[in-house]
Amino acid sequence: MLNILEGFELATMEPSSADRIHLEVEAKKLAFEDLHDRIGDPAHSVIPTEELLSKDYAARLRGSISRDAAVAVSPPNPGGDTTYLYAVDAEGNGCSFINSLYRGFGSGIVAEGTGVCLHNRGNSFRLEPGHPNAIAPGKRPMHTLIPGLATSDGSLWAVFGVMGAAMQPQGHAQILVDLLDYGMDPQEAVEHPRHRHENGVLLIEGRVPEEEIARLRDRGHRIEVREDFMIPAGGAQLIRILDNGVRACGSDPRKDGCALAQ
Repeated sequence: MLNILEGFELATMEPSSADRIHLEVEAKKLAFEDLHDRIGDPAHSVIPTEELLSKDYAARLRGSISRDAAVAVSPPNPGGDTTYLYAVDAEGNGCSFINSLYRGFGSGIVAEGTGVCLHNRGNSFRLEPGHPNAIAPGKRPMHTLIPGLATSDGSLWAVFGVMGAAMQPQGHAQILVDLLDYGMDPQEAVEHPRHRHENGVLLIEGRVPEEEIARLRDRGHRIEVREDFMIPAGGAQLIRILDNGVRACGSDPRKDGCALAQ
């Protein structure tokens, strides 16, 4: 998603504009097609990682995006519930950690003597023979867990995560655009209005201006306007390591969480 978006001048667009949201949604659709068609356990399938992450491949995908019309796609929707935590110590070491039982109470199995519930991520396997994510013994399923960590010139730049199933990569891309293209501080970035595309519907937070929502509808997006801080937009947590060494934090008001220093 970030490679695709890199080719657009997002910084010249208003942060909550239809132009920006449209391009992010269309990039998400293209990335999720590959996610659901080509990704599986690399120990069992040949995953074309270099191709998928290449600038040339992103440029080809970018060329298929229309600035004036939305493409209709409805990839599978993995859901779930997730916990994320992050830390940066005095020496500048960062940890980005995420955990999820997936659906409900996971598998319903508790590891004896521990109180730890085991997940049911196996629900994400496909039953299509030959698919990279087809179910098989000893195989790991495709999943949505993405603890984020970014470096710049070899040094830690940020640790971050966005809880919320298939919202995770969408939220990561949106927050990084907020930081990199719009120069927002961490709290501004996690609080900025987010959008979520799922099952052919674009969920938009109510803080996005009505005229921008109307422009998105004119381009063919099926839109559902939600509350100002909607839970489906995910819960973001973020630490930025500033050039002067300060750890600047952001914690999302959409979900339980906080930033602590000690």
